Amino acid sequence: MTMTNTIRLASVRIITRDLPRTVGFYELLTGATPNFLTDDFVEFVTPSATLAVTALSRVGFLVGDAVSSGPCSGSIVEFWVDDAEAVFRQLQAAFGDDLDVVQAPTMMPWGNMSIVIRDPNGILVNLYTPVTDDARQLQHNRTPKA
Repeated sequence: MTMTNTIRLASVRIITRDLPRTVGFYELLTGATPNFLTDDFVEFVTPSATLAVTALSRVGFLVGDAVSSGPCSGSIVEFWVDDAEAVFRQLQAAFGDDLDVVQAPTMMPWGNMSIVIRDPNGILVNLYTPVTDDARQLQHNRTPKA
C-alpha cells in the first residue's frame, strides 16, 4: 500500500536577537499586521506565505552553532512585489543609511527587476518584480494554486 503525504510549506521563521527591530522591518516591508501569538513569536500572514519571527529565547533548545551570531548569508528570503523599486524607495525613506543594500535595482537575465538588501539580522532579502513576459510566465508557473 502506498501512502501519500502532502507536504506544505507552513512558514519561514527568522530567529532574532532584536525582535522589535526585526518586526518593525518586516511590518514595513510586507505591509502585513504583525500577529503576536506570544510576546516573543510573531507571524506576518501575506497573500502567498507566512513569515514568522521569533526571539532567540523562544528557541532555547538551539545551542552552539545552530544559531550564528553573525550575518546569515546562506539563505535569501524572497518577496515577489508589484513594484520592487517603489518598495525599495519606501525602505530607503524609512531606514536611510541603516538600510544595508547588497544589490541596487538590477535587471536580472531572466527578466526580474531585483533588489537585494539585508534585514536587521543580516539575512539577505530579495525584492523582485517580474518585468518581461518570460519572467511573468515563470512566476505564474511557480505560484501555488490553492
